[in-house]
Amino acid sequence: MTILNNKVAIIDLEIGNIGSIFRALKKIDCNPFLCENKNSFFTASHIILPGVGSFDYGMSKLIEKKLYEPLVESIEKNKIPFLGICLGMQLLATKGFENDNETNGLNLVPGNVDKIKIKNKLKLPHMGWNEVSQVKKSQLFENIENDKDFYFVHSYTFDPEDKSVVVSQTDYGDQFVSTIAKDNIYGVQFHPEKSLDNGISLLKNFLKC
Repeated sequence: MTILNNKVAIIDLEIGNIGSIFRALKKIDCNPFLCENKNSFFTASHIILPGVGSFDYGMSKLIEKKLYEPLVESIEKNKIPFLGICLGMQLLATKGFENDNETNGLNLVPGNVDKIKIKNKLKLPHMGWNEVSQVKKSQLFENIENDKDFYFVHSYTFDPEDKSVVVSQTDYGDQFVSTIAKDNIYGVQFHPEKSLDNGISLLKNFLKC
């Protein structure tokens, strides 16, 4: 499958700038389209769930748009490659604990999402460029050097139960998981669409999955 043939379904939770991911994908000549309903998944070669916002609101929008069940089916049964970006990665978890709520997630990668444990008077949200340290090989980082900077905006992090899914970690007063991979499921806490050349390279790599 070549990149030119890729039809990438972008799920819009009405959180964050969908335009930035569209522009990044257009740079690599693929075919992104907005996922409007459950039928949108049937024509997709890949699925991307971006977002900046709260876990509880993100899950409520998936349910409201009636995308929860078809998304899980597309990922688990049909094995369509999936990339969760920022909140999109966190929603893969079993539960999220944001806004004093305990909210069920997609539970595609068991684990919990909780607030960053702040040390050294660091501020939240964690916002800006930070190194991503690869701890195992993954298709996502093919031809991307280790410890390169990517762009982050978040206050919560995903702690997976199975540590073997962890691909990279990042230090912000303490180590947190910044990339995961499990079968056809990928997640990044940073924003590749805002991470210049390395981010574009990562998106290209995802489209080869």
